[in-house]
Amino acid sequence: MAVRRVRAPQPLAPHGIPGHLVEFVEALRGQGISVGPSETVDAGRVLSVLGLGDREALREGIACAVLRRPDHRDTFDALFDLWFPAALGSRTVLVDDDAADAEEPGLPPEDIEALRAALVELLAQNEDLANLDERLTAMIARIVEAYGRYNSSRGPSYSSYQALKAMNLDDLEGRLLAGLLAPYGDEPTPTQEQIAKALAAQRITQLRRMVEAETKRRTAEQLGRQHVQMYGVPQLAENVEFLRASGEQLRQMQKVVGPLARVLATRLAARRRRARAGAIDLRKTLRKSMSTGGVPIDLVLKKPRPARPELVVLCDVSGSVAGFSHFTLMLVHALRQQFSRVRVFAFIDTTDEVTDLFGPEADLAVAVQRITREAGVYTRDGHSDYGHAFVSFMEKWPNVLTPRSSLLVLGDGRNNYRNPELELLARMVNASRHAHWLNPEPRHLWGSGDSAAPRYAEVITMHECRSAKQLASVIDALLPV
Repeated sequence: MAVRRVRAPQPLAPHGIPGHLVEFVEALRGQGISVGPSETVDAGRVLSVLGLGDREALREGIACAVLRRPDHRDTFDALFDLWFPAALGSRTVLVDDDAADAEEPGLPPEDIEALRAALVELLAQNEDLANLDERLTAMIARIVEAYGRYNSSRGPSYSSYQALKAMNLDDLEGRLLAGLLAPYGDEPTPTQEQIAKALAAQRITQLRRMVEAETKRRTAEQLGRQHVQMYGVPQLAENVEFLRASGEQLRQMQKVVGPLARVLATRLAARRRRARAGAIDLRKTLRKSMSTGGVPIDLVLKKPRPARPELVVLCDVSGSVAGFSHFTLMLVHALRQQFSRVRVFAFIDTTDEVTDLFGPEADLAVAVQRITREAGVYTRDGHSDYGHAFVSFMEKWPNVLTPRSSLLVLGDGRNNYRNPELELLARMVNASRHAHWLNPEPRHLWGSGDSAAPRYAEVITMHECRSAKQLASVIDALLPV
């Protein structure tokens, strides 16, 4: 087999290469990556120095110029592939040497079994994945063109699902593992088997990613970059909605807790420094100015507010909002030094205190898992019952809420059509210095189905907190001074 490259002509950007780079920067900003004018200028200098000859060098150079956080790299790479694609059209075609001149650029239907066998043979070679990329790219382009293409309502498009289904990755991994173990004979050692399994899984994962990248590239050509950007570019961890996040996304979101907490703590410390002197008491200052002819020479300052209040967190840990509650508890735990005391109460249909699980040296990932296993958070049917949770909270801890306390309720307010106990919540709010409710559901869903959120919002200030970024903004506004 020989490799013949077929490249379509590169389209001209409306304002040349600089305009294309500016469009790329705007796409980064649209995804939430902060790129300022200075970073844009630096990216332009990188482009002028490196040129377009080495795509991977250009990727690394622009990433160094515009990225400030390593967890933004996946989103950057996905957008870079859209704005700086490896090629256009059916870029790589595998043909026989003898038939190279006669074959048309369009790909005919393929023998999928032959392609699978060729893939296994290629992946089973004891080479580094980087050395296999060139040949893998050629084969994947052929497979995506032959099996991933379909006609959508907007025209021809490509599906990674269809291409991967035709490739049958589970079968490929089994055959690849057998090929990797073949040199060791009929009885490989456990170590050899373990290494072979890890290598097979690694190369299949690489294969999957390359197929997905190829289908995104071809789809962007047919339907436009904006279409792929809307559905195929990974969101930043801080922008992922809690209620829609996968397990992997929730794990990624946990990594932003530390940076968020440091930023919030720094802002709070600055506000406290300014508050130590107290704000100007306008009434007393004007009154004192009467002795100087109405000229306010001597300013009278208000007494500063008492700092570091107690925080009482009451959180729903049922399955529907567990991810949101766990993330918020981690953020509160990281900010615990900003309060004189933090007490955490969890509930599903009954409330139990779990403060001891969140000690200074506690493993937070373990703590949030222990809540549902060890705490008495449900004594009825295990479905959310906010009303009974409030009742059990006030029965067991009637004196927890004081004028020095800030009450924070976490949950979606879906009460399964049960008694919401609004009067009891009102008593809890009145007993606290501050009271706020953080709701991970979109505001337009409040009141739909079994949601009692609008009724609770009449009693307590309720905030929409759908993502980590939105949560940080709300917490920043609510932190005590």
